[in-house]
Amino acid sequence: MKQVEVQIMGQSYILSCPEGGEMRLEEAVRKVDEAMCKIRDSGKIKARDRIAVLAALNLAFDIGQQPAGGGSSKVTDSTLSNLLHRMDTALADDGQLL
Repeated sequence: MKQVEVQIMGQSYILSCPEGGEMRLEEAVRKVDEAMCKIRDSGKIKARDRIAVLAALNLAFDIGQQPAGGGSSKVTDSTLSNLLHRMDTALADDGQLL
């Protein structure tokens, strides 16, 4: 695993990334940062944890609306569980949600 430093809403995070997965991670970070900044910039919500939860829900909803490779738009429970596990692992050292 490779360690990659990223920034989300101006805060640095060091994330583990499988070799060759740097571009996918950078794209995911860009989407999360964009979603969180959009919510923050709306001025309605200031707490980072609430912004993170809303951004995660918006992104999960968007993923569920996109057709998968086989033409299905359904996201499996195991896919969402895997994403949540990866988020928990990445945030474990932080002690708080973003």
